[in-house]
Amino acid sequence: MIINGVTIDATFAEAFPMKATRAIITAHNEQWALIAAQAMTGFATSVIACGCEAGIERTLSPEQTPDGRPGVAVLIFAMGGKGLAKQLETRAGQCVLTSPTSALFAGIYSDIKIPLGKNLRYFGDGFQIAKVIGGKRYWRIPVMDGEFLAEATTGQVDAVGGGNFLVLAESQPQALAACEAAITAMRKIPNVIMPFPGGVVRSGSKVGSKYKSLNASTNDAFCPTLKGMTATDLSPEIESVMEIVIDGLSKEDIDQAMRVGIQAVCGLGAAAGIKRVSAGNYGGKLGPFHFHLQEIMA
Repeated sequence: MIINGVTIDATFAEAFPMKATRAIITAHNEQWALIAAQAMTGFATSVIACGCEAGIERTLSPEQTPDGRPGVAVLIFAMGGKGLAKQLETRAGQCVLTSPTSALFAGIYSDIKIPLGKNLRYFGDGFQIAKVIGGKRYWRIPVMDGEFLAEATTGQVDAVGGGNFLVLAESQPQALAACEAAITAMRKIPNVIMPFPGGVVRSGSKVGSKYKSLNASTNDAFCPTLKGMTATDLSPEIESVMEIVIDGLSKEDIDQAMRVGIQAVCGLGAAAGIKRVSAGNYGGKLGPFHFHLQEIMA
């Protein structure tokens, strides 16, 4: 398959089941809502070392938030419910409770509930007040700038993590420009995040290492500087490879995000130095969700 001169490899991305939740942060203005959201989703690129994968899903107008103020929706993904609850509570307490004018609300309602403000209320040292409005419990916690309002719980849902595609280009600036175009398009899709810095990964990995202490190491088959030293998957003209990883609330959400992202890459085309689009997998043995590139783009 070739789109605008870009070869779409006959391969697939391999992804894994995860647990996820959404939280809504509001503040006095969009700037402070974003500051709290950026802090809350920091150091959350990969569950391998960060404990969770998190990112900003979208900004919200006052008409879209529970308290009529500007807001930001964040998504957090973890391998299990216990880890998700721990990461959510720690990040909410350290990054949202501390942020000026912030409030925190559930962004998903489901049968499985995890604490949001339920335990943060103890910071109020006995002065906290519970309110039930419309069947939902909220906590009003006194803080030095006034009051921190937090909904007691949010919902946990099944999700998918690790959808991905690789952009192979003639130069580093061209690979980055293609990824930037893809991320701009993908951020318009709901229910997904691209958790790595700016949505882009330059250090794609393979399973295993020559060092016994490491479970993963550099994907040498896609490293341009190693063409003469390893079993490379790169033709001579390819000098840069970058990856985009996607987490979503469903397989269909990731399908849609991958489709618009790859379309944006192919929109630049071979004339912009983009040679191929590929994907990372582990032979189909580790993750039950397979995203076949040519099927997605058919």
